[in-house]
Formats: sequence, structure tokens, C-alpha cells
Amino acid sequence: MSKEKEKKDEELKTDKAEDKKADQAKEEKADKSKDTEEKKSSDKADTKEAAKDKTSEDKEKSKDKKSDKDDKKKEDPRDAKIKSLQDQLLRQMAEFDNFRKRTEKEKSNMYSAGAGDVIKKFIEVLDNFERGLKDVPEDTDDAFQKGMLAIYKQFKSTIDGLGVKEIDALGKTFDPNYHNAVMHEDNPDKGEQEIVQVLQKGYTYNDKVLRYAMVKVAN
Repeated sequence: MSKEKEKKDEELKTDKAEDKKADQAKEEKADKSKDTEEKKSSDKADTKEAAKDKTSEDKEKSKDKKSDKDDKKKEDPRDAKIKSLQDQLLRQMAEFDNFRKRTEKEKSNMYSAGAGDVIKKFIEVLDNFERGLKDVPEDTDDAFQKGMLAIYKQFKSTIDGLGVKEIDALGKTFDPNYHNAVMHEDNPDKGEQEIVQVLQKGYTYNDKVLRYAMVKVAN
């Protein structure tokens, strides 16, 4: 009898232990489920908070942009006036610079034209010198002729120093930009449109023709 009782007590203990384990398993499962629910709820709350923060940030950016636009609209009229005056000043400075350059060019052209007219008169004097000294030899012993030759050389040197150059013509091919053909001859010993005689010398001043060379052309 005692053994049966012991056996029943043992079985009872075993059942209680198993029931206890089952209860613990249920509690652990419940705790785990609760933790999962809490985590989901926390994640959801974090997502809502993040979305709320982003919305707030977007509103702040929109507000800042609107504020910038309002600031531009409320630009100080004095700044606009200053900008307008600066633009006018720059335009006037550019116009004055153009005027200065144009004036300098006109003055240079006027000087060149005026100097050219004067030099033409000098060239006529030079022509008369050359006509008068045409038959005078360079090694003459006559004192007067020597004096005239010296004056002629000084005068020609002075004109050359002003930038006046004699146009090269004799033996050259006729060029209407520098030569004026007033006579023509047929000469088989000369080339086509070759200048065979210079009737009057031509001159340039600063690369501009003062007087065309008057020439005789062959063929």
C-alpha cells in the first residue's frame, strides 16, 4: 500500500512538473508576443515621428523660400537706383572712350592730310632743284654749283626724314596704284607694260600716295 502511494505521489509530482513547464512555455510565448507587438508599435511610432519631422522640415524650407522671395520683392528702391546710375555711368564711360578714340583718329587724319598738302609744295620745289641741277656734275669745281648741290641734298634729306619716299618706277611693271601712264611705245626689247621712262617722279607719305609717278610704258 505504501508503495502504491509513493508511486501515485511520484506521478503527481511529475504531472505538476510538466504542468509547470507548460505554464512557463505559455508565459514565455506570451512575453515574446508582447515584445513583438511592442517593437512593432515602437517602429510604427518612430516612422510616424520621422514623417512628422520631414513634413516639418519641408514646411520650414518652403517658408524660407517664401521669405527669400518676399525679401527680393521688398528690395530697397535705393539699391535699384544705385544700380541704374552705375549702368548709366558705364555706358557714358564707354561712349566717352569711343569718342576719344574717334577724335584721336580724326586728328591724326587731319594732321596727315595737312602735312601732305604742305609736303606737296615742298616736292614742287624739289622738282625745280632737280631740273636746275640736272646738268651739274657731282664733282664740279664751281663754288656756286657746289653750294646748290649741298642745299639740294640737305633739302631732300629733310623731306626723306618726314617719311616721304620716292616711288620706284623705271624698269618696273606698270602699277595703276602708283603710276600714271601718259605715253606709250612699242618696243620689242622691253617687257609687257614695262616702264621705260619717268617723266615726273612720284612720292608717298606714310605709305599714302602724294603724287603718282608720270611714266611712259612700253608694249
